[in-house]
Amino acid sequence: MELTSDAFAPNSDIPTLHTCEGSDLSPPLAWIGVPPETQSLALIVDDPDAPDPAAPKTTWVHWVLYNLPPDTAGLAAGMTTAKLPAGTLEGLNDWQRTGYGGPCPPIGRHRYFHKLYALDIRLPVLETATRATLEKAMQGHILAQSELMGYYKKADGGL
Repeated sequence: MELTSDAFAPNSDIPTLHTCEGSDLSPPLAWIGVPPETQSLALIVDDPDAPDPAAPKTTWVHWVLYNLPPDTAGLAAGMTTAKLPAGTLEGLNDWQRTGYGGPCPPIGRHRYFHKLYALDIRLPVLETATRATLEKAMQGHILAQSELMGYYKKADGGL
């Protein structure tokens, strides 16, 4: 399985449009190679460099989606709850809300991982859907996974 974006190449900078300094729109994502036995897809976007890449203390979660239909080939830029494919469920990000929250590092240049999972089941509705509860629910059900990593540093350097 391969995950790509028309907005940024792997291991390159994420455009400001998709961050807190821009319009905070989710980047366009596309994928190919989903195994035929896939029953659902899940997407987690997170930053393992919070708050400071020189001394990371936590992984900040930016977006949690699950139960995307297996025939979904991607997500358009600026994805909102109303535009998500039918049946897709959202979890809470670390701002304690659903939806995409773009890169907004307090200091330094951070890495942002977009992780796509192909699952052999459609997950039940998770009472408190977070990255942790989703990862626990996915255990033993991951058929394939792919990730796309991009960087972002605020224009002022995050200082």
